[in-house]
Amino acid sequence: MKHLGTGALLGALLALASPAAAHVVLDRPMADAGAYYKATFRVPHGCDGSATTAVTVRIPEGVISVKPQPKPGWSVKTEAAPYARTYEIHGKSVSEGVVSVTWEGGPLPDDMFDEFALTMKLPGDKDLTMLFFPVEQACEKGAVAWDEVAAPGTDPHSLAHPAPSLMLHHDGGHEHQH
Repeated sequence: MKHLGTGALLGALLALASPAAAHVVLDRPMADAGAYYKATFRVPHGCDGSATTAVTVRIPEGVISVKPQPKPGWSVKTEAAPYARTYEIHGKSVSEGVVSVTWEGGPLPDDMFDEFALTMKLPGDKDLTMLFFPVEQACEKGAVAWDEVAAPGTDPHSLAHPAPSLMLHHDGGHEHQH
């Protein structure tokens, strides 16, 4: 999916910005296309009262140079695989890289929240306005896949388990975080 209509984008953004959101969200749901970005995934609760023991974030195609932030009490591992195409970073061609990041440990009690962060270089494709980061939340009992994406014209609030999304802005300057 390359883009959503303006109404769907606004609805998705409002859903992500809500401090009372009961699903996994990105702390900053907007970023400049082509920029370096620190993605902070907020996990607001466990699974039906059970503590969270693992969080896996799948990285969308076009997002490169992914580096997870370590967390005390959690181990972190990355999975690398070939990309669908070759990208340029720092003057070098890259054809494979991190496609998922998993933090395991904790546990994170159901009545507490935590944040899991990684840095990345966002795609600069002018036709791409939204990225989706499916998240798997594993708990002591059960799991939740935050992987639903609203179809064009569908209210994102109607989704039970929406994937965290990032709106890409194409008019501003670039962030230079590494």
